[in-house]
Amino acid sequence: MDESQTTHDHDVGRVDPGAMAAVPAAAAPAHAHVLDSVAAFTHHRDIDALDHSLVLSLAELASASRVSLAKRVVGGSEVESIVQCVAGPDGRCRVQVIEPPLADPSLLARLDRRMEQVQIAVEQLPAGYRLSVPMLREGRAIAALEMDSGMPLGAVRPLAEGFARIYANYTALLHESERDKLTGLYNRRSLERQLQRLLQQKDQAQAGPSREVWLAILDIDHFKHINDSYGHIYGDEVILLLAQQMRACFRRGDVLFRFGGEEFVILFAAAAEATVKAVLERFRQKVAGYVFPQVGRVTVSIGYAHVGRSDYPGNVLDRADKALYFAKNHGRNATWGYESLDAAGAIGQALAVGTIDLF
Repeated sequence: MDESQTTHDHDVGRVDPGAMAAVPAAAAPAHAHVLDSVAAFTHHRDIDALDHSLVLSLAELASASRVSLAKRVVGGSEVESIVQCVAGPDGRCRVQVIEPPLADPSLLARLDRRMEQVQIAVEQLPAGYRLSVPMLREGRAIAALEMDSGMPLGAVRPLAEGFARIYANYTALLHESERDKLTGLYNRRSLERQLQRLLQQKDQAQAGPSREVWLAILDIDHFKHINDSYGHIYGDEVILLLAQQMRACFRRGDVLFRFGGEEFVILFAAAAEATVKAVLERFRQKVAGYVFPQVGRVTVSIGYAHVGRSDYPGNVLDRADKALYFAKNHGRNATWGYESLDAAGAIGQALAVGTIDLF
């Protein structure tokens, strides 16, 4: 988000002195301004953009010096990401994303405690005030907000609680539209957006070795035989357990998709193809060594390809699928990369696209 998007000057409404004499007039935003902010942040269909808009809106409406949003991993208790809006010395609001390992440990502990206790807290600090609000979905905390200000925050507590409820409900709708219902992984509709997000993160990286973006397709070997022999209930269990192994094996920043049926896609960054091959091979071997209930041993075949900056999803899927098709036709339970196969002349122009239906 550029600075023009993260910095705005707005007037705020007044508090009825008789109703709340101890609270500064600037602490309670005008109704029209609140509605404008709600309309602005629910306009987004991208959860990352929604997070940025939420902390920015609350920082402006509450005249807060800092607003932090911590989100949990879908279906888990680990903090997945932290988005923070901080007012600079010039009064301009700046939004930043903080990876949990790099976050202030005390901030992370406070937000995690707020989610565990599922309680709102209002505190007076030596240099100001703090309001912490958990965000709930079906009685469980999925995220937490923390707001710091030099002014008492009692008047904006209903505002923060209202935004928290709206956020929880709205993200549930977005989650349903972009996630696979069985596994909770992203679905194929969200591939292009996630691919662009990963490429932008690569472009914005300021330090460390150059990291390229890669796409891998994996397919469960002989999955039709599993369904025919054990039934679709056990077939679904294999898919669900495989998705759980993917979450356990890949990093937090890697993006995992169920692409349909027994096909999965992984988007991730790595500095070299050797690293890509090693990561995917480790996962393939982990699956091969796992004993699935009732079904027993299951293997996967994997094909992967490098993602160029100007690539369309269909193009890179086509290349990765050719590598997958090669693995399927050379014994299965293997990992192959398109670039290496192409350099060796193993992939000819006449090779048909394999199992993935392109866009």
